[in-house]
Amino acid sequence: MREGGPVKAPRPKDAATLIILDRSRPATPWVLMGKRHGRHAFMPGKYVFPGGRLEPADRRMPVAEALHPHVEAKLNARVKRPSPAFARALALAAIRETFEETGLAIGAESAGAPEGAPPGAWTRFCATGVRPTLGHVDFLIRAITPPGRPRRFDARFFVVDAERVAKRVDGVVHAEAELVDLVWTPLDKARELDLPRITLTALDELARALACGLQKERPRPFYRELRGRSLREEV
Repeated sequence: MREGGPVKAPRPKDAATLIILDRSRPATPWVLMGKRHGRHAFMPGKYVFPGGRLEPADRRMPVAEALHPHVEAKLNARVKRPSPAFARALALAAIRETFEETGLAIGAESAGAPEGAPPGAWTRFCATGVRPTLGHVDFLIRAITPPGRPRRFDARFFVVDAERVAKRVDGVVHAEAELVDLVWTPLDKARELDLPRITLTALDELARALACGLQKERPRPFYRELRGRSLREEV
């Protein structure tokens, strides 16, 4: 405790992560994971799914296909200001962050690049000729970083099939980038990598969801800490 009272925990920032799932391989699905640079202050050297915080531009990016209604409803559960635009922005944040960190553009090339894309990462995304589509993007889990951490996120983990990767920009992953390596790994072997705890949790939840066919109507796990107790709820 500092002089003058306790330090207030930082408010979690909305964030999104994308799990790219390859179910075309025999025996078991594979997932794409990236190794974070060892000099990062947050999770250095860990293997993670690409992702990051929600940005204002994500609310302005047009899409070729909307979220499934059940996915949208689950994303809007237990939030202060639910709206279709908020749910869509979260899914778009996951797609943008994946593009920035891996060079993979999720969407449909046949739909054509939209006009009036926000400047920055979305303009570079559109330069690939791909337009983001959300109809096949699923919502897996929500997790809020516990109090007491210097950085806190209200993160939503999404899942999309690898066949939705429409384009790849080379040269994004390298020794000085945010992700220094990308690896495809079988889902049942992914736990052997050096993973953050929440990533291990997401892998477990993905295996459960796949076992029941990724039904859109299913409850979604919500992980958070309340009064010092770790909770797993469902929305």
